[in-house]
Amino acid sequence: MLVETKARVGVFSIALQAYLPQFPQLVPEFEAQYEAFKKTIPDTVELIDGGMVTTKEQSQAAGDRFRAADVDLVIMQLLTYATSYNMLPAVRDLNVPVVLVNVQKLKAPDYANTDTPKWLGELYACGAVGEMVADLERAGKRHAVITGVVEGGDPEVQKEIEDWCRAAQVRRRFRDTNLAQIGRPYPGMMDLYIDETNLYHRMFVYTKQFDWEKMWAIADDITDEDAIRAKAEDILDTFDIEGGGTIEKVWDMAKYVVAFEKWVKDEQLGLVASHYDGFSQGIAGKLDSMLIPAFSMLIKQGTACAVEGDIKVAMAMSILKTIAGTGQLSEMYSIDFNEDICIIGHSGSGDADISEKKPTMKIVPVFHGKTGGGYLTQFYPPAGPVTYLAITQDRDGHFKFVTAEGVNEEGPIFTFGDTNMRTRFTCGAREFVNRWSEAGPTHHMAAATGRHIDTILKVAKIFDIPCEVITR
Repeated sequence: MLVETKARVGVFSIALQAYLPQFPQLVPEFEAQYEAFKKTIPDTVELIDGGMVTTKEQSQAAGDRFRAADVDLVIMQLLTYATSYNMLPAVRDLNVPVVLVNVQKLKAPDYANTDTPKWLGELYACGAVGEMVADLERAGKRHAVITGVVEGGDPEVQKEIEDWCRAAQVRRRFRDTNLAQIGRPYPGMMDLYIDETNLYHRMFVYTKQFDWEKMWAIADDITDEDAIRAKAEDILDTFDIEGGGTIEKVWDMAKYVVAFEKWVKDEQLGLVASHYDGFSQGIAGKLDSMLIPAFSMLIKQGTACAVEGDIKVAMAMSILKTIAGTGQLSEMYSIDFNEDICIIGHSGSGDADISEKKPTMKIVPVFHGKTGGGYLTQFYPPAGPVTYLAITQDRDGHFKFVTAEGVNEEGPIFTFGDTNMRTRFTCGAREFVNRWSEAGPTHHMAAATGRHIDTILKVAKIFDIPCEVITR
């Protein structure tokens, strides 16, 4: 990623203080279990260690550390039975989900040879989980439960922990990076209009406004020919260019990509939404003609870039790029009623990582629906599972996710320069369009290869916003 961020995850374990003087052997047992548990947290996140908590005072100290670190998520290991006062002080002042990990050390008891300390230390599938959730509910805290076993390894537990950490990465990315709005949304697309102050309050994303006059001059100071040449080679490695590509042919484009990369780093940009509706002449026309491939090069490096000034779909693209590795702008294109499939895609910048073959670049004299002409890019998502995500708002400005999973199929696609996919949904094409449209998702959505609704639901819980699942 051009701008690196790392989620901060608060981790602690709890046990009941009353057990420890009764059964001193539990202390080293629990300490070893907690140390092993911390190793299951992926190194893709920053672990904020709250320690092993057995008293209210220790829980408060853990909460102080979590609050000072501004954690994105809390993961709590239940070592044995513990009362909820061990948990609540650690999370009371936080507005993030609490994931309760209820992992038993041994797969099954040796009934005849199990005494009380062995039961409490290695075989307690924690009866305190219900107590914890009841009190989290009363405290208004979001929560989730993971149950499993340590002995022999538990891939499902590990998958869930890693999934939650991926979801937490979205919150950190939104908090630590900015969104660049260049120009304004496409005129009249009122579904795209947004209150940037409300966006900051509800989704943590701060919007930096840029005028096109500033963008036209962005490459004026780029003089490092070695850097430009290297970027030109990167563009040629990324795209097949109609009519053949040379370093000289993409030199100006590479110069702007170098400038945009510097701009992204200087401004700490994780998202960009842009639209130009002026007269594409002179330097304005030059930049406008190459924005699509230039922004595609930024998407490849993790900065979501959306056309038509759509901030909400830039957010959706960023979420999918963060959790799934791909994030492609798309919208409903057409329905093949004979095949019962939806044709879904979009013109403009896209994600090279979603393309199973080398993306293509071609020059067109006219961009449909906007001024000027220039380079179009087409990407080729593979056959197989695909996930769509849209972000919309209700009448009160609250955000909502709308998501669906389908399967991309082989077959003919449009070849006029736009990325498009043939997606089959379990509910059928006609019913999908009805359900998706009734959810009011705006006309844009992001796409990623694979099935990611389970992770999207976790992201929604972290942001405390609803998520409507259309079909899986």
